[in-house]
Amino acid sequence: MAEPTERPGTGLAERPGERAEPPTGPVDGADRPAEPADRYWRVRHLPVVLGASLALLVVATVVGGILAGDAGATGAAVGVGLVTFSYLSSTLVIAWADSVHPSLVLPFGVAMYVAKFSVIGVVMAGVASRDWAGMPALGFGVIAGVIAWTGANIWWLNRVHLARMRRAAATD
Repeated sequence: MAEPTERPGTGLAERPGERAEPPTGPVDGADRPAEPADRYWRVRHLPVVLGASLALLVVATVVGGILAGDAGATGAAVGVGLVTFSYLSSTLVIAWADSVHPSLVLPFGVAMYVAKFSVIGVVMAGVASRDWAGMPALGFGVIAGVIAWTGANIWWLNRVHLARMRRAAATD
């Protein structure tokens, strides 16, 4: 029987006729996957955008209640909550997919968007068919929620994230 030979640079023995699988991903000195420097970077912005969404939820509920009563308050709150849930779920699924392997971002991202917009479409069609008095407030809540989430993301990127990047570059 032939002696196992070491594959150059790997420290792994290979017997003639066998195929040894190379290690996957970056490895540190202990032959285990290297830990990323900041494993939570994909969701680091969530406290800011969730805070903005919560503040908007309170304001929208109060304004909807003043302008259109209980139906307006409920509609505005549901609209803001729907957008917040939608964006949060996409963020978490895409962050998870990217943490597993970057090639999973596109399929999981597309699947998430198809699933959530299908559910949102069915719910909105059901609500619209009932001629509910809170529907206009729900629409305004959705619009305000999109603006608040997007605005908070832009603010976080320009004020917090870029400042961190500049500080990190200055220390290198």
